[in-house]
Amino acid sequence: MREIDELTEVDDPAWPELAAAISAAAVPVEVLPVDQEEGRRCLLQLQVTARSVLGALVLNTGGLLLDDGWVRVFGGGSAAAGGLPSLGRVNGFPAAFESAWHPADGLVVGHDAVGGVFALNGHDPAAAGRPGAPGQITYFAPDTLEWEALEIGHSAWVSWLLSGGAESFYDGVRWPGWRAEAAALTPSQGITVFPFLWSEQAQADLAATSRRAVPMHEVLGVAADFAGQAGLTDPGFLGEV
Repeated sequence: MREIDELTEVDDPAWPELAAAISAAAVPVEVLPVDQEEGRRCLLQLQVTARSVLGALVLNTGGLLLDDGWVRVFGGGSAAAGGLPSLGRVNGFPAAFESAWHPADGLVVGHDAVGGVFALNGHDPAAAGRPGAPGQITYFAPDTLEWEALEIGHSAWVSWLLSGGAESFYDGVRWPGWRAEAAALTPSQGITVFPFLWSEQAQADLAATSRRAVPMHEVLGVAADFAGQAGLTDPGFLGEV
């Protein structure tokens, strides 16, 4: 076990470079204020240093809201009421450090407003029903109810988001006026779409769907329920959101 000072007091921390990338991002980005105590708790359990982008996010941010809140990247938890939960709360970290504990299926590192979930693969993705290699990002797609391999690591994923790479990624899932609807949400809310995004009706005419803001856990719960009914892999992402 490395103590918290060993994880935080490092040469070449990632935060200055990451902060500059956020300032120069191709999409709107809001950095939420961090709950410092919770951020340090998460970092200690993760046992990664502040040299990593993951460590920098947990230690210095309460999370990121990108594209007017369409994409949310988890950090150390927002100190503001109604902010994002911490990476630790989303992934069920123990209340106090446990050296033997690890997230069996990997880490949920972000989600989007319509129930898409980004997860960092653990050591055995296949056993968790997820594609891709260990340490790579996978995405639970709300329009197919299946996981997709993005074939990049966490740092590259954050860079991809900041560079605007998700614009084409979300073709067919964003409707006219999506940005205003996303911007009106709190970080704890998502958008429920009916007919559901995986239905033939929605995929034929997304603009004609009915949409409303609901708690994010409802959006994720509906996707998990339907994935189960369809005989697909349990998404396994129902932490605190």
